[in-house]
Amino acid sequence: MTVQQSVGPDPYFPDNGDVRYRVHRYELALDYRPGPNRLAGTARINAIAGRSPLAEFQLNLADFKIGRVRVDGRQPHYTHRGGRLRIRPAKPVRPGAAFTVEVHWSGNPKPVNSPWGGLGWEELSDGALVASQPIGAPSWYPCNDRPADKASYQISITTPSAYAVVAGGRLLTRTTKASTTTWVYEQAAPTSSYLVGLSIGKYQTVLLGDPGPGGVPQHGHIPAHLLPEFSRDFARQPAMMELFQELFGPYPFDEYAVVVTEEELDVPVEAQGLSLFGANHVDGARGSERLVAHELAHQWFGNSVSIADWRHIWLNEGFAKYAEWLWSERSGARSAHQLAAAAHRLLSSLPQDLRLADPGRKSMFDDRLYERGGLALHAVRCAMGDDAFFRMLRGWAGLYRGGAVNTATFTAHVARFAAEPLDDLLRTWLYEPKLPPLPAPPEARIPARPAYPPGTADSA
Repeated sequence: MTVQQSVGPDPYFPDNGDVRYRVHRYELALDYRPGPNRLAGTARINAIAGRSPLAEFQLNLADFKIGRVRVDGRQPHYTHRGGRLRIRPAKPVRPGAAFTVEVHWSGNPKPVNSPWGGLGWEELSDGALVASQPIGAPSWYPCNDRPADKASYQISITTPSAYAVVAGGRLLTRTTKASTTTWVYEQAAPTSSYLVGLSIGKYQTVLLGDPGPGGVPQHGHIPAHLLPEFSRDFARQPAMMELFQELFGPYPFDEYAVVVTEEELDVPVEAQGLSLFGANHVDGARGSERLVAHELAHQWFGNSVSIADWRHIWLNEGFAKYAEWLWSERSGARSAHQLAAAAHRLLSSLPQDLRLADPGRKSMFDDRLYERGGLALHAVRCAMGDDAFFRMLRGWAGLYRGGAVNTATFTAHVARFAAEPLDDLLRTWLYEPKLPPLPAPPEARIPARPAYPPGTADSA
């Protein structure tokens, strides 16, 4: 694993995160009451100081009441305003030393404001969910909110027993006492703060396919009345998992879960080991199947291999977009080149002022970034040939598993697999706003297999 840490604040979100230290582990103990939307929490954060004495540091946390703060068991001086909890330890932490922060907080969680609307904790009509990308994590817990600062998590959540709690990771225990149930999840893999997913609701749990020995457990958590539609819409997800493991390498986490909420969502939301879909993404006709593939692909690209800062978001979204095209190609629908040609026609008709490798904060979720990111990968595939291209993809997912990367990391990685220099191709696709010509089709499609059958989702 290689981690490319940012040397300074994220240029898109300079108020989020602190480069003076890194977190090793979060242990969160939460109590949530859906009726009054009341959250009380305790965080134990194990961190490591950077190369300089740590006389002061910050965590990001929204407007909650702070009950207690401790650094290595001692009371520090702290201030909390503007979403930043600034902490001055009683004694500076030595360079490279481990230290522990404890924070108690409570209040009514709500989304944090952003140019894209509210982000983070969202109260639903009967439950809650977390959709944090890119800066919503502080809406519900204190964190070093920068994507390159990845840590393991243990999350304990107590709710009324009528509700199920789904979080990314492995469910360790579920304990009912009187009218409440405590769910404890462990996510051992390094996780960015915005990728800590959570959903609280009334769900039925189903098993998606049979993972078999050594397979990846996949579960769906959905409202019972949507089960018939869900069973068709997500029936081919196990086949997607099989294909992506073939093309990208082993699935990087212990298991994978999808949640469908009772309410509609503008877009599905990826989290580590978990994806959240709205009721509008379930129609019984596989109308959102490309999004099922897109969110699954993020487990490799964006979640396991994360970005060092938000300038490089195309490494998340371009790869997931291209995975949609690869699934289409393998499942017998349109080939990746046909889809690339359609994307190229679309982009040709739109303003060409987006620089893929640094789109600017206003354009980081622009649809053009997704399409051009997929096209850039297709251009690399066409230039390298399928054998070298897919070896490059597997190497990318494997070498940087659990780490954080940037665009320069990617171009250097491609150079190791390309038979001839691709500097000009990469420069025009990644760094120049003008749309390059559509590349010639690759020599061969990915190996064809019979079309996947409809399949079913079996109740667990």
